[in-house]
Amino acid sequence: MGTEAKSPSSQSALDRLILGKRIRHFRANAGLTLEQLGERVGVVASQLSLVENGRREPKIALIQGISRELGVDPAELLKPEAPDQRSALEIELERAQSSSNYLKLGLPRVKTAKGMTDEALESLVGMHRELARRSRAAATTSEEARRANTEIRLKMRERDNYIQDIELIASDLMRRIGHTTGAVTHREVAMLAELLGFTLIFVDELPSNTRSVTDLENGRIYLPPASIPGGHGLRSLALQAMAHRVLGHAEPVSYAEFLEQRLQINYFASACLLPEARAVEFLQQAKRNRNLAIEDLRDAFGVTHEAAAHRFSNLATRHLDLRVHHYRADGAGTLVRGYENDGLPFPIDDTGSLEGEILCRKWGGRTAFNRTNRTSEYYQYTDTPVGTYWTSVQTGEAEQGPFAIACGVSFDDTRWFRGRETTVRVNSTCPDPACCRTPNQDLLSRWEGKAWASARMHAHVLSPLPTGKFPGVDDAEMYQFLSDHAE
Repeated sequence: MGTEAKSPSSQSALDRLILGKRIRHFRANAGLTLEQLGERVGVVASQLSLVENGRREPKIALIQGISRELGVDPAELLKPEAPDQRSALEIELERAQSSSNYLKLGLPRVKTAKGMTDEALESLVGMHRELARRSRAAATTSEEARRANTEIRLKMRERDNYIQDIELIASDLMRRIGHTTGAVTHREVAMLAELLGFTLIFVDELPSNTRSVTDLENGRIYLPPASIPGGHGLRSLALQAMAHRVLGHAEPVSYAEFLEQRLQINYFASACLLPEARAVEFLQQAKRNRNLAIEDLRDAFGVTHEAAAHRFSNLATRHLDLRVHHYRADGAGTLVRGYENDGLPFPIDDTGSLEGEILCRKWGGRTAFNRTNRTSEYYQYTDTPVGTYWTSVQTGEAEQGPFAIACGVSFDDTRWFRGRETTVRVNSTCPDPACCRTPNQDLLSRWEGKAWASARMHAHVLSPLPTGKFPGVDDAEMYQFLSDHAE
């Protein structure tokens, strides 16, 4: 005999429920009652009812007998989707009523009896969907988002910032459009879009807080104007938009899933713009020449410096046997993002998050701004409490202000890099406050207790975390945009 279902919240219970719905569906199509089918397969109607209600798991022999009497293949009964819309709603209601959030309310379960109308069922399911949406929105605090982001960063460190599945997909697609050498062109990106069933359309009025919008029904990807400065960014935006379909993404149900998808689409775009085989060949040759340089990788593939630094971190450990670090910081020394598997001691908060933390004033990502001429690469050795690190830094200006892109390795691996001969060497003892956060004694004696600053209030401090299916995007505005352009 099968086992009783303990809770429909488990995956096995959900599988039993779907199987039961499919058996009931095909039994009704065959015009058989429970008693008639039960008599044919050798079980009483009450036992067969338990199977159809997902309360009992049938043995393989019973499934084979049922399929034979109903004239369907056993594989048809075992498909993992509901057989019709009504069944899909019933299953969704069962799953919703088994969620921890609903169980905490202490409310009774509503049974999906035959007498329940489709309208009533749709209304109940709709209310549960809204409850789930509000629960997700309430849980999406800045702290939870930072925690989720930290978990993703640590997971990527475990895999050395390398995702083989996405590498293989990107390599295959670039091969299919015939890309072989040189920078990926806008034309090749358009060819890839066409291969995937999309047309790229450049518009001036994208909805606010969107970088691109994809019309899945009509196969269109809307992008900002092609004439904007830095056209390499448009190639990446288009590739990221395509990545959602290529990687099989569904609408994110949590902020953590949204962040995971963002990481994957960024990785896919980089893997297309700097294909693994050619990028590795380029980097291995540079290593043999002891002339590794992020700026050379950038120029060879026609991407931004940040894209080159990030891509280098994807490939360095797997293909060059190098452990690395890279990060982006703004002009005030605030960390925007970072990665390391070489032990670089990033500043982190109690949750392990580094975004928003302040870099030591003596790290290359800050000292690089002290130069009069910032057009060239800046190289620096930094002695830290856990070892010495060499870093190459490129500074720049963006709409949000100045920024620094840093990429480097531990001291023992500097022999492979251009810039290793630099004589700039700085000692950092952070997180010791005496390193760079505590005024020297002369300044303390002169000004302590005699100064008062009116601190600038950053708008984001009190702002709620963006919510919605696509955080920060106004659904009404996006749907109106799509309607206007679909006509």
